[in-house]
Amino acid sequence: MHFEPYPFEKLTELLKDIIPNKTYPAISLTIGEPQFDTPQFIQEALQQSASQLNKYPKSSGEAYVAEAQRAFVEKRFGVQLKPNELISTFGTREVLFNFPQFLLHDKDEPVMAYTNPFYQIYEGAAIASRAKVVHLNLNKENSFKPDINLPELKSADLIILNFPNNPTTSVLSLDELGDWVKFALKYDIVLINDECYSEIYADTRPPSLLEAALHVGNTRFKNTLVINSISKRSSAPGLRSGFIAGDEHILKHYAKYRTYVGAGIPLPLQVASAAAWNDEVHVQKTREEYAHNLQLAHEILGVPLVDATFYVWLYVGDDLVFTKALYREKNIKVLPGRFLGRSGVADGYVRIALVENHQKTENILKEIASFIKGNY
Repeated sequence: MHFEPYPFEKLTELLKDIIPNKTYPAISLTIGEPQFDTPQFIQEALQQSASQLNKYPKSSGEAYVAEAQRAFVEKRFGVQLKPNELISTFGTREVLFNFPQFLLHDKDEPVMAYTNPFYQIYEGAAIASRAKVVHLNLNKENSFKPDINLPELKSADLIILNFPNNPTTSVLSLDELGDWVKFALKYDIVLINDECYSEIYADTRPPSLLEAALHVGNTRFKNTLVINSISKRSSAPGLRSGFIAGDEHILKHYAKYRTYVGAGIPLPLQVASAAAWNDEVHVQKTREEYAHNLQLAHEILGVPLVDATFYVWLYVGDDLVFTKALYREKNIKVLPGRFLGRSGVADGYVRIALVENHQKTENILKEIASFIKGNY
């Protein structure tokens, strides 16, 4: 198997011979890692349960975690899930990599479709699954929304959507997601929405694919699955707490597969993650900070005001030249769009992760604006 280097490895290679301007502090806006402290009550839950490290965690996870996650889904999306319609997972990256292998293993010529640009684990999963890939290109012309009418989509075995989208920040409406559910049912395709940014929004709550399934009458979530994570929501990527939820028939067999994967979550992490899933107050505070950052980007960089995620998807012409020059002149790292996409779809864009507090973000954005004004 041949895997592409991860975007951050490519960035390191791109910048390796550049000496940045050390009159500015080193700033990295490349990775979607919240730079806020994990809330104190989550840390305390972790510390107080550390004695449980002397026990092996179950592959299925503890019931109290799944209960907290189902309660989150009900409070946030109004969807009541049965116990066998959700599996707690070790974050979502491992699911995105191993679920396609589980699902596509017995297919002679598997076909997998996913949004482009993308989270690179989608591509890695396709390679590991021997799958032919159909790219759902997201560009300015289609408002960064995938084309459901692509002829080759009908032959797909698995489609992965990602809305709210990383990196383009686009969101699909409830009706648009419902159209994808109906499409998947019509052609017997398994459909996943990666919803890891569902809780990072300014004003309008992004809908879930689970809501869309109910909206179009798919009350048993047939062929419909979502994944979600605590990482962005609770500034706790180190907890590695996520879930996959939806079609109970698929999840029944996937749960058996997972007993062989070895992705059990240490018990102290499960205690802390359950506390986080059960609380919404801390999420609102973080959400407001990100919304402030997006407003600043609109005001300072003149980009459209977006309503979800914490990214700016900025068109700069030549993304490689821009990235190198910004690092050289301002000691600021951003991520070239072409590292996140294929077939030229993301060329010319850079992704800027606004994951710092708004005071620091304002200063950084002003330096980027000054750089753009002086060079473009």
